[in-house]
Amino acid sequence: MHKYFIVFLCLLVALFITFTPSEDTFVLDSPLSGGDTTVFNTSREAFAKPAPNLSVEDLRKFTFGNKMFNTNWVTAPASVTSLDGLGPTFNRVSCSGCHFKDGRGRPPKDRQEAMASMLIRLSVVGQDKFGGPKPHPHYGGQLNDRSILSVPVEGRAEVTYEEVPGVYPDGETYSLRHPIYTFKDLKFGSLDDALFSPRVAPVVYGMGLLEAIPEETILSFSDIDDVDGDGISGRPNRVWSPTKNKEALGRFGWKANAVTVEEQSAGAAVGDIGITTSLNKNQNCPDIQKSCQNAKHGGVPEMSDMQLDRMVFYLQTLAVPARRHLDDPNVQAGAKLFVKAKCSSCHRPTMKTGDHALKQVAFQDIQPFTDLLLHDMGEGLADHRPDFQANGREWRTPPLWGIGLVKTVNRHTTLLHDGRARNLEEAILWHGGEAQSSKQSFMKMNKDERRQLITFLESL
Repeated sequence: MHKYFIVFLCLLVALFITFTPSEDTFVLDSPLSGGDTTVFNTSREAFAKPAPNLSVEDLRKFTFGNKMFNTNWVTAPASVTSLDGLGPTFNRVSCSGCHFKDGRGRPPKDRQEAMASMLIRLSVVGQDKFGGPKPHPHYGGQLNDRSILSVPVEGRAEVTYEEVPGVYPDGETYSLRHPIYTFKDLKFGSLDDALFSPRVAPVVYGMGLLEAIPEETILSFSDIDDVDGDGISGRPNRVWSPTKNKEALGRFGWKANAVTVEEQSAGAAVGDIGITTSLNKNQNCPDIQKSCQNAKHGGVPEMSDMQLDRMVFYLQTLAVPARRHLDDPNVQAGAKLFVKAKCSSCHRPTMKTGDHALKQVAFQDIQPFTDLLLHDMGEGLADHRPDFQANGREWRTPPLWGIGLVKTVNRHTTLLHDGRARNLEEAILWHGGEAQSSKQSFMKMNKDERRQLITFLESL
């Protein structure tokens, strides 16, 4: 009897070893980043394709939503009343103006170039009635650097950089660029009292899948008190949801300050383009901006619920590009280094979506490389601007799926919330706070290993 018990115990140990992943284990057998919504496309259109699992009727809705996303809004009154109401102050005339080809924005190349796919969030100390950032009394929630005729532009921001040199333990040197922002041509007083945060436009594909991840899955990643002692204590952002009429889990935006794709889209419409919806019926016209308040509008709301619904459907069903080069030995080695450096503690490779109103994104095995939680990223990346429960050092873990195609689609490689990193290597080197240990692990790798980890990220 004793002999059989020993055999049984050995079998249990063997099973445990077989099914318990080590730090060297990484799933590299599936290119399907977005499950059934994955598209195999590596062209400049890689981020702009419909999910393959859409029906003919779905594709009609997708096409209409695509039109809403790409159409330029015009000043009211206009002959096309369904697309008028631009401004009075705004940043761009369309959604795609910032999210070019549904991809990632960048900062200006020099002081002479305007912010084309980037903006400046504004607030002052305190909270609004919903617990969010308190808008600046003269400029509102963001600096609008464009306006319609007869309405003054609020002002503009310029960014310059100072180089911050560094050296790896193996002697190789690097240099990071630290951004410095100045405000010019301000029409309604200084911004000396403002809390400001530069933001580049993020990619917009895969949003429906992120929305479909069960809340309990996201919360299971949280370790607010760092009970396991790994130095990582991600936490959720709880924000006000106008559609739910209560506080809820934030998922979208650089600080996870929007609950649903609909709320994120409606917020961008009024903030970036000056287009009202049933969720945001008031223009961004502070009391001091009389010309803005008196300007003609395109009705209330300017974007109909049907138009908003179609645009949201478009964003929810944009395909996720497939992973590439899974058989490349450097990609496989880089994946193991990614896990060994504990990058995967926040950029979680895999999870499963749950039930959702759109069956196309429900119950999918996906590889988003995010936990959708807030993490303290250190003083180097801090904007010192709270956003609901997110403090000035915390940022949501951005998904990494498709990151290797940004250069192809958007013709640049700048990364992080303000685009300061010129490439993946610099983005890693800016990590601090909870990610300090992972950054140090990357720095201690030899040159070939660092290149392998970057090669892995480029394969996503």
